[in-house]
Formats: sequence, structure tokens, C-alpha cells
Amino acid sequence: MLKNSTILITGGTGSFGNTFVPMTLEKYNPKKIIIFSRDEMKQWEMAKKFVGDERIRFFIGDVRDKPRLDRALDGVDYVVHAAATKIVPTAEYNPFECVKTNVMGAMNLIDACIDKGVKKVVALSTDKASSPINLYGATKLASDKLFVAGNSYAGGHGTTFSVVRYGNVMGSRGSVIPFFMSIKDKGQLPITDERMTRFMISLEQGVDLVWHAFQDMEGGEIYVKKIPSMKVTDLAKVVAPSAELKMVGIRPGEKLHEQMISQEDAYYTYEYPEHFKILPTINDWATCANRIKDGKKVPEGFVYSSDNNTEWMSNEELKTWIDNNIEKIGSI
Repeated sequence: MLKNSTILITGGTGSFGNTFVPMTLEKYNPKKIIIFSRDEMKQWEMAKKFVGDERIRFFIGDVRDKPRLDRALDGVDYVVHAAATKIVPTAEYNPFECVKTNVMGAMNLIDACIDKGVKKVVALSTDKASSPINLYGATKLASDKLFVAGNSYAGGHGTTFSVVRYGNVMGSRGSVIPFFMSIKDKGQLPITDERMTRFMISLEQGVDLVWHAFQDMEGGEIYVKKIPSMKVTDLAKVVAPSAELKMVGIRPGEKLHEQMISQEDAYYTYEYPEHFKILPTINDWATCANRIKDGKKVPEGFVYSSDNNTEWMSNEELKTWIDNNIEKIGSI
């Protein structure tokens, strides 16, 4: 599907984009990948990795600016929407800015993709959009709803929209593993709560889920990857076995456990070997055979959260992953 196509990724200089771009170039050999973002320095640094590759284009712009999106999307076949204001405290202290990017930016992108005849759009979501307790999660829930409804909004234009949702990305810039690694020599690691759990997914798995969504989507689905969980205290012990764990309390807007599918979502959720699919509640799409395919409906009351997960990552598995990825942890 992506072979010989033109792909645009918003927020493309972030952790996801730095993994998606080389993997997609290697597997699908698209005609062009456009990295659309507002940070010129990140673009400058990323461009060094692709010197001489004529398939790569960089486009300075902001999803808040619809005319700029209109220009960037000219001739684009597929879009991955990764741009967002993501840091929970930043969103709490700058709520207007968070809404402008995560909600209004989503609206701009949906309009521009329909107007420019983009074939398919996959938007990245987060566990925080499921039963949100902070502004970031609330804006991403709104964004998810916008992309799902965008399929009706598109009318007869043919643009389809879907969403992929996953939790803590191992080793990404600003995440817990590089944070613990940066302070492990101090002999003490801050733990918000000894009961805290997190989902564990690699960036490569996130890219695979986006690829699958492009292949499978009819429009309006939310794809949730099946991934293991881990206690944060165990994670800390792997990173710094001799460090003291200091309990500091849960921060404002932080959850004890990550959740990706709520009890209310269970009515419309189907299970597959490697993922779940939340079908849209609007129209009759939740009963659409083309969307359900060979899925098995989850039981009533089902919740997919990091504390009730059936799959857990062992300390040894995490240590092996860190050893194999040590050079890129925290760098993208």
C-alpha cells in the first residue's frame, strides 16, 4: 500500500518519526516522506541522517496553521499524525496552548486532508485518552473523537481516518528509562508509588501498529496493541540495582496504572491475536462486518489496563532490551 506513495508525518522529528521514517523507507520504498514540524533545529539534526536520500523532504509548519497544512499536503497519499503537546505538567500550566495544538490542530488536519484528497490518515493516541484525568488526556480523547467522526465529515471525498493507541514507549526522549539512567549514579531514584505499573512498548512495535492500521482500516477504528506491563519499581531495579527507591507521591494528573480500553469501550471492542480494535459508536459502524472481520468481542466489563494485564515483562527481558538499545535510549 505505501510503496511508491507520498507520506506526510506531522510532528515527524519526534521519537515516533525518527523510527517510522527509516523503517518505512526500508520496507516500503515510498516515493516521498514529508516531515512536517515546527522545530527547525530538530529538522536540521534529523536531516543529517538522510543526506542524499531524495525521498525525504522537510517542511517547517504547525498544525495550528491550516493554510500551511494545505500547502504541505498537496499530492500526499497517506498521513501519520504524531504532532501533539504531550507533557502532562506542560499541558496543565498551558491549557490554551495544549488545546490549540491537540484539538484545533486535529480539526485543521482533518479539514486539510479532506480538501486535498488524502487517501488515509492514522492519528497517534495515548493511554491517557482512556478515562482521562488530565488536560492532555482530555484533549487526546477529543482528538480521537474528531478523527473517528472525520469519516462522516469527509462525505463522498473518500478520505478515511483511524487512530492507534499505545502507552509508555520504552527509551523515548523524556520517558522513565532514560530519566532513571540519567540519575542512577546519584544512588537514589524517585518513585511516585510502589504499586505503579506501566505498559511497555518499543517504538518499532508502534510503527508496526500504524502499518497494520493503514492496511486494515475501513475508517473510525481505534487500534490498541497488546503489550506487556511492568511495575515501575521493577523497572527501577533493572536500571539501577543498587539505588535506593524513594517514594515521592503521585504527581498532579498522573495515574497509578495506565488504561487503554475502558469498561465503557468494551461494548464496542473486538480482540485479535496481536491487538484490540475499538469500533466507533456513531452510525452503525460498531456492527459493520468489514470493520469487525475475524475479531472476537471482548466480555462485558472488560478493561485493558497495565495492572490487570495477562502479559508481564520480566526484569531479564527489560535488561536485554536495554543492553541491545543502549545507544539510542533517550536520544530520539
